[in-house]
Amino acid sequence: MASSYFNSFMIFGLALAILTVAPLAEARAFFVFGDSLVDSGNNNYLATTARADAPPYGIDYPTRRPTGRFSNGLNIPDIISEQIGQSQPPFPYLSPVLKGHKLLNGANFASAGIGILNDTGIQFLNIIRMFRQLDYFEEYQRRVSGLIGSQKTGELVNKALVLITVGGNDFVNNYYLVPFSARSRQFSLPDYVKYLISEYRKLLMRLYNLGARQVLVTGTGPLGCVPAELAMRSTNGECSEELQRAAALYNPQLVEMIKGLNSEIGENVFIAANTQQMHMDFISDPQAYGFTTSKVACCGQGPNNGLGLCTVLSNLCPDRDHYAFWDPFHPSEKANRIIVQQIMSGSTQYMTPMNLTTFLAN
Repeated sequence: MASSYFNSFMIFGLALAILTVAPLAEARAFFVFGDSLVDSGNNNYLATTARADAPPYGIDYPTRRPTGRFSNGLNIPDIISEQIGQSQPPFPYLSPVLKGHKLLNGANFASAGIGILNDTGIQFLNIIRMFRQLDYFEEYQRRVSGLIGSQKTGELVNKALVLITVGGNDFVNNYYLVPFSARSRQFSLPDYVKYLISEYRKLLMRLYNLGARQVLVTGTGPLGCVPAELAMRSTNGECSEELQRAAALYNPQLVEMIKGLNSEIGENVFIAANTQQMHMDFISDPQAYGFTTSKVACCGQGPNNGLGLCTVLSNLCPDRDHYAFWDPFHPSEKANRIIVQQIMSGSTQYMTPMNLTTFLAN
């Protein structure tokens, strides 16, 4: 998981806006769940191939070193953390540094390779599947209760911002991973999407039951347009029709499911980010956003730099800000900043039922 295009003057205005969105006054705890789009380094501590702990990952991170983020620099949680006034983003839950009062800032439970379904990403071996991420959230609350007591822990969780980004891997690393995959034999695409949505609903209800009251849910990006899929499925640079169909089925149903949950609960606990549209804006017209290309990854090899992993042996672009995609699957830091700008202050074209700034002010 298009708006009108910007002229060069508007590019400057957008860049200025990205730099000057005022942080929200009260820093709150921040919890992150999901996959590689939001993993800040948990997989560094696991026996898995789904890792980003070697150069050139992190080449533009403040330390200029890889951290486990699937980015040249900051990822989406880092930038949201800045916007909500945190002094630093939450640490990966598995990090030995996350202890004592650092726990009060929140925690990142995300793990690259995972999906809504437990069988997604089995090729990556030891990753933190969604049910386990939520188990860790329970464990986190027990740990914090030991510090500040159960009542204050409950308040901390209730007031916290929660981000969950999951679902893309259920298509690219499950249903479409290989021809005639087990899930594609079990389900037609429309039925698979319905199944995913029903399973995702259970995860969101478990989050709610664990005390989450301000939850930002992102849809999938335009799955068929990432450099990896262009390299494998495209002949003339066009997006993969089948994967785009999957995203087009999934994302609207996710929004409807979230509306239904809010209605059932009786308040807006969940907001949905239309990350497919956010991506499509700069994929359709990269130059309008200051990119040279949205079809070629900065780091990779083969057609579109879209094959294999980003390693020290890969092609590496000299200026990451010219590329919408850092590696075959993940946006560059600059693209992440554009996405977060829309999450923070975007219209209802991008955010349902409201943007994050309005949500947190309620």
